[in-house]
Amino acid sequence: MLYFSSHKIPELQGLNFAQRMQVVRAAADKLPAPTKVGLNTLKLFIIFGLFILIARADGWAILGYALLVAPVYLLITRPITFALCQSQFSTVRQQLFEQERKVQADD
Repeated sequence: MLYFSSHKIPELQGLNFAQRMQVVRAAADKLPAPTKVGLNTLKLFIIFGLFILIARADGWAILGYALLVAPVYLLITRPITFALCQSQFSTVRQQLFEQERKVQADD
């Protein structure tokens, strides 16, 4: 299933935004190298295509395309990133927050 927002991912329920992003980043860092390369290449092609649209536009269309760059980029890349990392969310969440609980228990 594709998720457009991290708060709808079942494995990340109960976490605040910063914690969800910490889990997503850690899970993305654990992706195999070929998957990372593929994901980053896809992101590069998306950005390149959007900037080509801006470069070819005239007048006020430039502003319209420029305003669309960030939302379109996020709408395309975030669900793909979430889908690739979803299998690791549970284990990464347990690892990250288990370490925090141990640190808090030691204090």
